[in-house]
Amino acid sequence: MKQYLEMKQKHPDAILLFRVGDFYETFSDDAIIASEILGITLTKRSNGGNLQSVELAGFPHHALDAYLPKLVRAGKKVAICEQLEDPKLTKKLVKRGIIELVTPGVSINENVLDHRQNNFVAAIHVNSASKNKATKKHWGMSLLDISTGEFLVAQGMPDYISKLLSNFQPKEILLLSGTKNEVVPQLAAKYNITELDDWVFTYDSAMNRLLKHFKTSSLKGFGIQQMDAAIVAAGAIMCYLDITQHTQTSHITAINRIEEDRYVRLDAFTVRNLELVEPMTPEGKTLLSVIDHTISPMGARMLRRWLMFPLLNPDEINARLDVVEYFFKNPDQREQITKLLETVGDLERIVARASVGRITPRETLQILTALRSIEEVKGICSECSDDSLSQIGQRLDPIQPLQQRIARDIKSANVSSLKSGDFINEGVDAELDELRQIAYSGKDYLLRMQQREIEATGIPSLKVAYNNVFGYYIEVTNTHKDRVPQEWIRKQTLVNAERYITQELKEYEEKILTAQDKITAIENRLFSELVQYISSFIPKLQTDANLIAQLDCLLSFAQTSLENKYFRPVVDDTLSLDIIEGRHPVIEKQLPIGEPYITNTVHLDNAQTQIMMITGPNMSGKSALLRQTALNVILAQIGCFVAAESARIGIVDKIFTRVGASDNISLGESTFMVEMTEASSILNNLSKRSLILFDELGRGTSTYDGISIAWAIVEHIHDSPHMHPKTLFATHYHELNEMEKTYPRIVNYNVSVKEIDGKVVFLRKLARGGSEHSFGIHVAKLAGMPPSIVARADRVLKKLEENSANREQLTEGIHLSQEKVDTTTGYQLSLFQLDDPVLSQIRDQILGLDIDNLTPMAALNKLHDIKTILTGR
Repeated sequence: MKQYLEMKQKHPDAILLFRVGDFYETFSDDAIIASEILGITLTKRSNGGNLQSVELAGFPHHALDAYLPKLVRAGKKVAICEQLEDPKLTKKLVKRGIIELVTPGVSINENVLDHRQNNFVAAIHVNSASKNKATKKHWGMSLLDISTGEFLVAQGMPDYISKLLSNFQPKEILLLSGTKNEVVPQLAAKYNITELDDWVFTYDSAMNRLLKHFKTSSLKGFGIQQMDAAIVAAGAIMCYLDITQHTQTSHITAINRIEEDRYVRLDAFTVRNLELVEPMTPEGKTLLSVIDHTISPMGARMLRRWLMFPLLNPDEINARLDVVEYFFKNPDQREQITKLLETVGDLERIVARASVGRITPRETLQILTALRSIEEVKGICSECSDDSLSQIGQRLDPIQPLQQRIARDIKSANVSSLKSGDFINEGVDAELDELRQIAYSGKDYLLRMQQREIEATGIPSLKVAYNNVFGYYIEVTNTHKDRVPQEWIRKQTLVNAERYITQELKEYEEKILTAQDKITAIENRLFSELVQYISSFIPKLQTDANLIAQLDCLLSFAQTSLENKYFRPVVDDTLSLDIIEGRHPVIEKQLPIGEPYITNTVHLDNAQTQIMMITGPNMSGKSALLRQTALNVILAQIGCFVAAESARIGIVDKIFTRVGASDNISLGESTFMVEMTEASSILNNLSKRSLILFDELGRGTSTYDGISIAWAIVEHIHDSPHMHPKTLFATHYHELNEMEKTYPRIVNYNVSVKEIDGKVVFLRKLARGGSEHSFGIHVAKLAGMPPSIVARADRVLKKLEENSANREQLTEGIHLSQEKVDTTTGYQLSLFQLDDPVLSQIRDQILGLDIDNLTPMAALNKLHDIKTILTGR
């Protein structure tokens, strides 16, 4: 326990798995936590002479791969303490030491990782110490996936860093101690936060650590020399690797800058609302799940990244589209490459494990298989007429020397660990071959020796044998003992025979008894040399893995487009957006068999149809129309064909969504506050190439507040100088249809319905002009609302419609506000035009006054009554 406590003090915030014989044990609080997470038995035992008992929970050491992932996925750090010497070779307490600290963001354990997602640890540095005012507000962020060696940095305003966090979804975030509430107060519950000492987040410490790792004199070659905050963040991650004892990092060969101006901006709201990678409901599907036909884990990880970072450069986009089209037109080559990619495996992570010496013989053979497949892929791509594919073919390197070395050294056997042994080929090492001959062919050797000695001595009854007491010996009967050579040493006398040993027999005995240990040592040495040789090719292997992942993604696009009947879009620098007969790529996959998806055409541009005001009843398809427009834009700008008959996509640089309404109770935000927060983010970041989706804005407050705010926001977007961002605005507020009369770039549309015999039929087709009805009561009926409630709601609706003020009066009041008036008068909208029950009650009170006979005291009392009506008390 004293030894355990010494280890625990080194990492007090981690669960310590303490190796004791054949078990990993946890003690005290760690045992309580581990038993709850792992579902293992919690016991107690006395702590030596101490009367207090200690909680205890453990599991067999061979079950580590099953239990470790559960602890890490629960957000726990795990320190693995191993026995550093053989208990058989010591009479004292076995030496122990922590060999690895596994955290949610830092792990190379295959069982902990998700093969189809990166496992990033992020570090964030707030550049408060900068003397430059321009960069003082900038935050720096770095991201590292130690399982692949991918190292990224970015620098920018806090909202940009927040967006990147949302897109990359790191498993752990490193922060300066004491800054958690300042930097990520809203994300603390979402991410695993680790706070580090202040010396870790210093520029000098970070720069020295990075230069030491990359063995360079500066960071200019990586293009990040001027990114002070990002450099500090990157250095913090490297220091964290030291702290967690991940010191073998030769596979981290470069550090890359995330270029903000190269990718479409997708904020956290948009990623969530469009359900790009995570569904909003457990049974929901995502765009990723629809388009992901990747074969390799590397391709799956890259596709996820591409989806979160659509491109802005039309040339890059069209280069991807060219490849997809080429695969469309050349199915034979598509199928050939697809079959070859099935054998590549997760080359990227195998290479990372090789760099830290945690690769198995089976995985080295997988590298060989991958390189042989890459060689064939290289040949196919080099013959392709598409420039991008041809370039990929030229860059792929099958690394012939490495292929030859692995094929020479490793047997084609299913060996999963070094302990299994017998994985080095014959002919690699002469001593190993001899030892195997001794260990595995002992009887043959002894028979040959016996035959040789019979011939040399002329003793026909001579035999070579073995027992546990004397080991190997030669037995000669008394009849022939006079023929025994003088150099033989007599070992035992029997009634009818004598037993002898020879120098050769002693040497053979020594060899055969130690052969297995020597075989293991030689095999491990040879394998270690092979792993070192593999490590020398890490940059080339990583390049191969990256190129294969790109091919995998483009093949996935081709397969998706083929299966779902997508068509190639035209992507250019214009400001127009035309999607002809578009579909929602996710919803159409969830329709019942045989039910067609109702397509719709959307045209937006900055000059004429800037804002589409879309009205229509509940469940008519307004939300689907908005989302499918954004999803098809994203598909086009990641280089995939789109779910439409044709499309022309003028590059979109930002996609904003305000879709749906929900409270954020944990942060004390109401539905309306969430709506306004998201809307504010949109309005503060507009550009002329933005695509904005507003769905039912203002539902979280009263009708008139909602109409007023929606009207003002649409007006702001329409009148934003030199921008005129393209906008789809779906609303229940039919009053907003009046804006078309005043604002030239607002065009009314509605999603059509038909009312037949009192029943509503949803046509889900977009039509020119506004809509006057929401059919909410009909939707309530479809939802199974009791008939009595539906009937009562219908009666109330008719009564309200009879008593409601003329809608034209409302809109005329709003129009009047557009005229040039004295700013002190504000909007000239008469409140008494509104059918407000409170105002009606006040009106009745005033109209009922007998002013001629009203005393001053009675007037004051009446004024008090009116105030009570307004305030409710």
